[in-house]
Amino acid sequence: MNNDTVVDGKQLYILDTNVLMHDPAALFRFQEHDIYLPMLVLEELDNNKKGHSEVARNARQTSRFMDELMSCSGDCDINEGLSLSASNFASGKTAPTGRLFFQTKTLEADLPESLPGNKPDNGILHTALAMGQHHKVTLVSKDTNMRIKAAVLGIHAEDYRNDQVLDDVNLLYSGFEELAEDFWETHSKDMESWQEEGRTFYRISGPATADWYANQFLYSSSEDHFEAIVSRVEDDHAIIETVHDFRSEKKSVWSISARNREQNYALNLLMDPEIDFVTLLGQAGTGKTLLTLAAGLAQVLDDNRYAEIIMTRVTVPVGEDIGFLPGTEEEKMTPWMGALMDNLEVLTQSEHNTEWERAATQELLNKRIKIRSLNFMRGRTFLNKYIILDEAQNLTSKQMKTLITRAGPGTKVVCLGNIAQIDTPYLTETSSGLTYVVDHFREWEHSGHIILQRGERSRLADFASEVL
Repeated sequence: MNNDTVVDGKQLYILDTNVLMHDPAALFRFQEHDIYLPMLVLEELDNNKKGHSEVARNARQTSRFMDELMSCSGDCDINEGLSLSASNFASGKTAPTGRLFFQTKTLEADLPESLPGNKPDNGILHTALAMGQHHKVTLVSKDTNMRIKAAVLGIHAEDYRNDQVLDDVNLLYSGFEELAEDFWETHSKDMESWQEEGRTFYRISGPATADWYANQFLYSSSEDHFEAIVSRVEDDHAIIETVHDFRSEKKSVWSISARNREQNYALNLLMDPEIDFVTLLGQAGTGKTLLTLAAGLAQVLDDNRYAEIIMTRVTVPVGEDIGFLPGTEEEKMTPWMGALMDNLEVLTQSEHNTEWERAATQELLNKRIKIRSLNFMRGRTFLNKYIILDEAQNLTSKQMKTLITRAGPGTKVVCLGNIAQIDTPYLTETSSGLTYVVDHFREWEHSGHIILQRGERSRLADFASEVL
């Protein structure tokens, strides 16, 4: 790459390996700007290409993208850069107009003695320092320490932000909205109401309806305690209906009653056969797993709406890994499913059950509840299943897509998680796959979402969540 190859005014982005292993399409996300890949990045991609992990697949996909760019470039001199708009991937999007450059020669720059160049990260910093002598350079890395070291050396560094769904996690859609005090005064004109099957429906016109989404919950803090769900949103009006009240024992779900407003909304979504995809967010103790399992058991064993419950989660350890686990797929996943076992114990315990009745109940549950690993989800199709994905905040957007697209006819998918507890490296609250699906599904009429606000586990757990 010659010193005058990059057009003046363009930014030259040097990509760290972890960016490409996180998102292979990052090559095409920099619009008119040029991209530069140090030779060490290619070496690290090569070292990580083997295996069945998501990282290995992304490394191989990055190599395929680069191979395609080289084949599209014909007899073009690689020193002049490869046109990023030549890729078939880029042609379906807003095609980037920048070029991709590779390191083709040894570059001279002085690194501090405390940063030996034989370490890959320091080698990339060496390359960025050398290129910065002639170009306006930005190093893009998902590694916080890498960005800190770059800043110490005077290299402008940034996180890879293209995968961020929101600028601020506080902007995440909550699934419910409080009505203004003067709502009925400003929206009562031309309002229609009627009753069907014990529920009241309203057709409402007015400025507030433009901001509503299907299956969004509405409530009033006034004395009438009005609670409704948006059934349909049209161009000039919306139809809302009153919600089912699962807070009374008479309308409990598998002996579980809602303890607060948000839990009641969650049960409305979980028990609605017209809603195929539900996301429940909330801190520990808000009842995400218990409500989901109760609704699943009621619809599988009582209503025969689904054939069985399939539960899975990402196997990311919080502490030190305990190594390989023996047994079948289900036996290997059992240690990760403590939340499932704890909640099943709550749902099936009874003071009046004999030991034989408890054993019979457990045998029935074992036949209708299956534990599966995410590692074997590719290529599968689940028909008429109730799928629970726990700890979904640890999935990337690509992994989330892989799982949700496994759903066949008659299947319902429920994603549970707490985006404040992410254990996967390089994922944040704003780039988590759970945040991604909440934002992208909110306008679909067959999906629903609720953020559970209040902990209901115990006074000890509630206090710990607040002060620790």
